[in-house]
Amino acid sequence: MPTQTWSRPRGLDHVVHAVRDLDAAAEFYARAGFQVGGRNRHPWGTHNRIIQMPGFFIELLEVAEPEKIVPFAPGQFSFGAFQRDFLKTREGISMVLLASTDARADAKLFDDAGIGGFAVFDFEREGAGADGKPVKVAFSLAFARDELSPHAGFAVCQHRFPQNFWNSTRQAHENGTIGIGGVVMVADNPTDHHVFLSAFTGVRLLHSNSIGVKSVTPHGDLDIMEAPSFRDQFGVTKTMAGEGAELSGLRLNVRDLAALEARLNAGGIAHQRRVGRVVIVPENAFGATLIFEETR
Repeated sequence: MPTQTWSRPRGLDHVVHAVRDLDAAAEFYARAGFQVGGRNRHPWGTHNRIIQMPGFFIELLEVAEPEKIVPFAPGQFSFGAFQRDFLKTREGISMVLLASTDARADAKLFDDAGIGGFAVFDFEREGAGADGKPVKVAFSLAFARDELSPHAGFAVCQHRFPQNFWNSTRQAHENGTIGIGGVVMVADNPTDHHVFLSAFTGVRLLHSNSIGVKSVTPHGDLDIMEAPSFRDQFGVTKTMAGEGAELSGLRLNVRDLAALEARLNAGGIAHQRRVGRVVIVPENAFGATLIFEETR
């Protein structure tokens, strides 16, 4: 059982959307009106393509070279092995990562709270700068675990060269998406994850109501709700198998829902209106529920 240890609250940095066909998923997001980056390759066997927003990104990811995956070891979280095992039974949002200014300090906090136990993972790769020239991008990840939720990954991400990664020209999307609203998890009993959620986000006071439990972070919300509430809010029926909380939905802010719908229609993307939102159901979005909310 995690203990209640807090630090400065951490906001959302990115999610991993794990898919079996990276280019097909990228083509779907492009037809939905997103600007999708090129293919990047990791030495541990995963490839990704990035969709940036201000201070947040979606990491589309596939296991392209499984022979390169490093196995799990005591005290070592294998990012590639986790994604491989996730994709054996599903596609969708496999991991949520919060922003960190010091991954090693956060790893220590996670250890003290009883939700850590992993070494910090450092890596770097070559990216393209705003002028198209090669630049170095580097990250440090500190992993956390909710013992009740084996299919949901949690970490914080420290950008060591943020000026080389974030690029405002890549954050302009034809569908009008302007930022992240939150990540939605589904669990049979959201309160079972209350202490973990507080320790992970660093948010001391969570919001609890009939829908579920919410951590309001400095950059987006992290919600946990029951399956009936998820269905009522977003029109998607989730069948839970007693496997704790699952990362299910991504709430995105757009300027104008009507303009968004026009762009989705032009791209041939099936969608529906639900409680003042536009929703793309997981059957049409590689296992993720994409929820668009108008923010003016």
